[in-house]
Amino acid sequence: MKSSPLALATVIAALASSAAVAQPGAGATCADKREAIAAEIEAAKAEGQPRRVRGLERALAEVRRNCTDEKLAAEHRQRVRSHEQKVMQRERDLREARRKGDADKIARREDKLREARAELERVRAQR
Repeated sequence: MKSSPLALATVIAALASSAAVAQPGAGATCADKREAIAAEIEAAKAEGQPRRVRGLERALAEVRRNCTDEKLAAEHRQRVRSHEQKVMQRERDLREARRKGDADKIARREDKLREARAELERVRAQR
């Protein structure tokens, strides 16, 4: 059986949609994830989207099987650490650019540092 690019794109979109549902927002718990997915299942049923319903039901089963609030908290801490490391790297890059005295590079590094700090704050605010 040959897969068409359209079929593959449809499957990828459905999986991406399921993944997005599994991340309901800041401070999410496993119960929040289950509720969000269940609501999406009902919406997909109402819209007559059986493939999406099946994908969402698989996502719900996966959340029921594997999700723990402790695991979510650990994943959040890891994301924060990762973003903190990125900020530290951007700070090193900026110090190096300042040491060399290249005004163009300094401006670019300042922008990248500002973006990294904003992203870190966004990640921290999720809990």
